[in-house]
Amino acid sequence: MNTTDLQFSIPTKNEVSKNNQVIFNNLEKGLGFVPNLYAYFAKNDTALADYLALQNRKSTLKAKEREIINLITSQINGCRYCQSAHTALGKLNGFTDDQIIEIRQGNIPFDSKLNALVTFTKAVVENKGNVSNEIKNTFFEAGYTESNLIDVVIIVGDKIISNYIHNLTGFAIDFPLAPEVK
Repeated sequence: MNTTDLQFSIPTKNEVSKNNQVIFNNLEKGLGFVPNLYAYFAKNDTALADYLALQNRKSTLKAKEREIINLITSQINGCRYCQSAHTALGKLNGFTDDQIIEIRQGNIPFDSKLNALVTFTKAVVENKGNVSNEIKNTFFEAGYTESNLIDVVIIVGDKIISNYIHNLTGFAIDFPLAPEVK
């Protein structure tokens, strides 16, 4: 089989373990559907529960801040699925279409504190954690703490997991497609 012919399927509820069926039911109740990314994780008996536990952990960062991290990380990693999902979530968290584009471009002119966050996150992802003291100082001077730094890295790690899963598999995007951003 030629690798260009590989097709990765999304399992149905009947094709996953009993534990994952329970999670599917909870997702359907909470979200109204099971996103393809989550369903794909259910091909592994423990991955979906583990991933959701990571995503749902308490954080020192607000939902809007977490969406900034998700958007810039997904942009850098070229994950169209997560760009699309987090564009929808970003709108639910109060960002406009134009603000979401600015976030994905790594520049937030409408808020200096959030700009420090997106700049820091972009540097973390692009440089694999090797961030200049200048960028770290700007992050801390904006009011972020070492506890926030830890949460940024955990959220980046979460997003890298989902970005890589989709980039490897290319399954269907079940959110409104986010616009291309350079």
